[in-house]
Amino acid sequence: MAENYYGLTDTGRIRDNNEDTFVTLPAANGMLLAAVVDGVGGYNGGEVAAAIAKDALTAMADGLNGNIIDSLTLAFKTASQNIFEKKQQDKELESMACVATAALVDVENNTFYYAHVGDTRLYLLRDQSLVKISKDHSFVGFLEDSGRLSESEAMNHPKRNEINKALGFTNQIDTDDSFVETGTSPFLPGDLLLLCSDGLTDMVDRAAIIDIIAQPNSSLRQKATELVAAANANGGRDNVTVVLVHNDKSSKKTEAVKPAATLKKNSNNGGNVVAGTVKKQSESAAIVNDNPDSPAKKSNALTVFFAVVTFVFAAGCVWLYFQWQKALQPPVQAIVKQEDNVQRHPDEIKLQNALNNLKGDTLTLSDTTYKQPILISDTLHLQHDTLYIRAKGNVVLQRDTAYNGPAFNIAAKSKLVIVDNLKFDGFDVGILAYNSAVVLKGASFTNCRVALQRQYLLDDKKFITAAFSNTTIIADTVAKPISQKPNATR
Repeated sequence: MAENYYGLTDTGRIRDNNEDTFVTLPAANGMLLAAVVDGVGGYNGGEVAAAIAKDALTAMADGLNGNIIDSLTLAFKTASQNIFEKKQQDKELESMACVATAALVDVENNTFYYAHVGDTRLYLLRDQSLVKISKDHSFVGFLEDSGRLSESEAMNHPKRNEINKALGFTNQIDTDDSFVETGTSPFLPGDLLLLCSDGLTDMVDRAAIIDIIAQPNSSLRQKATELVAAANANGGRDNVTVVLVHNDKSSKKTEAVKPAATLKKNSNNGGNVVAGTVKKQSESAAIVNDNPDSPAKKSNALTVFFAVVTFVFAAGCVWLYFQWQKALQPPVQAIVKQEDNVQRHPDEIKLQNALNNLKGDTLTLSDTTYKQPILISDTLHLQHDTLYIRAKGNVVLQRDTAYNGPAFNIAAKSKLVIVDNLKFDGFDVGILAYNSAVVLKGASFTNCRVALQRQYLLDDKKFITAAFSNTTIIADTVAKPISQKPNATR
């Protein structure tokens, strides 16, 4: 059985610690437990939350009994409750949570059961086709699953690290039966399951994953190693974890039995009728009426018609019911997963929270509140349609030495952002903008390679005819304009 599954986790190229973990072990009743857990909540918190979830899943496997889906759901609820209680005991861990995907695999009976919360993923490979079983509980995942974003767009979306559900983040898991996504599916001979963290799927696209795991002569260890290596080769921005489970039973091929048929003369209408027997398990041969105008044909047509009408009506009722239930659910708070392995600084967190919770369109920053330079260890996201950031006094955004990204990332949906009297120090890119208009009023950029970097989002799969002129930045300044002479250097 040990050759049927394999798990591997790696820290990646950017982070110093690994907040991922996985489970691969035999469970009760001849089943196998496979799981991937991705911790959220900073340097220590993510690892603690992931370990708590792993313990809950392992305990479930040891005492598995009764309904399998109920057992998986209970393990997720137990993990969430244990994480929440740990947060109450240790305030330094109050932001921790985790996301997880677990599968109980019954190879003998060709079936697997799964439970899922967050943006870890479960895939099924069958006949060289990779099917995504789980749904990402995130804004970007919803857009991708619904076809509004391509895979490439989702992998590079600025909000790809925001999740809507996590274990230990809220007690909604106890009151909302749909909080934990569950299901069951056939697991046929030759099928392969892939469970993975977003450290793989943010770095390696579907086609590359298939190329690796569909190799017929590679062991599960080799496939897992190649998946991790591919993620690291593409940047390795996050921890990466993969678990593979293979149904290596031989496929059973059933030979068709040729019917023994004879032609008999029909004395009533002079036609020929095929008579004979076909062996198909214990079924007897069916009698076929070839007259298209017979009452049986008409009756069958009416039956099919009413069945279709009934199905459409029932489907419409079910759709309306789920829309009603969705409208009753409370709004879900997004959880931002840090990209870089550094604990964000208190003033930095305060500033991001001020941006997230801003009700109007003006945010005033004062040097009485931010007396020291605000150390930036991760991108500050600006999501408003219109935003005016005004600094009073000497307010400085300063790059943390371990961070190489932009200070501000202005969302593509934003139309206008005004930055007034704010100072940027030491960034590779001060402000990253898309199609938004940017106004700089008395802003300064010290030791920044690029003050403002603009990217354009164009319609996907459409022909575009356009001329891109030089970008115009609207800026107010009291300094005299600089006239740069040919071959002049700064």
